[in-house]
Parts: sequence; C-alpha cells; structure tokens
Amino acid sequence: MAQTQAHSGQEHPIRLYMLVWGLLFVLSTFSYLVDYLGIQGYLRWFLILLFMMLKAGLIVAVFMHMAWERLALIYAILVPPVLVLVFVALMVSESHYTALTRLAFFGAD
Repeated sequence: MAQTQAHSGQEHPIRLYMLVWGLLFVLSTFSYLVDYLGIQGYLRWFLILLFMMLKAGLIVAVFMHMAWERLALIYAILVPPVLVLVFVALMVSESHYTALTRLAFFGAD
C-alpha cells in the first residue's frame, strides 16, 4: 500500500519519447542540410532559426513536461524569456536610431 501511494506521478508512454527523439533527429538533419546545400542569405537564417525554435519547443513541451503542466506554471516559465527578447529587440531598434542620429548630426568623420 505504501508503494502505490508513493508513486502518484504521471507516466507517459515510451513511444512518445521515442517519437520526439526521432523528430529532433529529423529537425537536426534539416538544419545541417541548410548548410550542406549552401543556402545563403535571409532564407538560411530563417530556416536555421525555425528548426532551432521547433527543436526547443519539442524539448520544452515533452522533456520538461510543459505540455502537461498548469497554464499558470507555463506562463511563469515561458513569459519572462519572451519579455526579455522583446526588450532586447527594443534596445536594438533604439541603438540603430541613436547611431543614425549621431551620423546625421556629427557627420561621418
């Protein structure tokens, strides 16, 4: 009886984990193929970032068990990094504006 009470966690089928490992392998193969095929420019960076985000999403959802957690916990873990990325994007935009303003008023010298 003590044994059944001690084990109250969730168990997920091994098939799910094997499927995710297979998908991660396929996505990594596609990511390497982008370099192997010599894709250049914005398409290259878009594809690499897309495959990275898909792999990260699979890892977070399945191996960190976010797919089975409560919504409040998901928000507590995932929202802060997203907000940091938004702030970084704002800082990059402001830095470009500052650089262009300095070039306009102080010249290219």
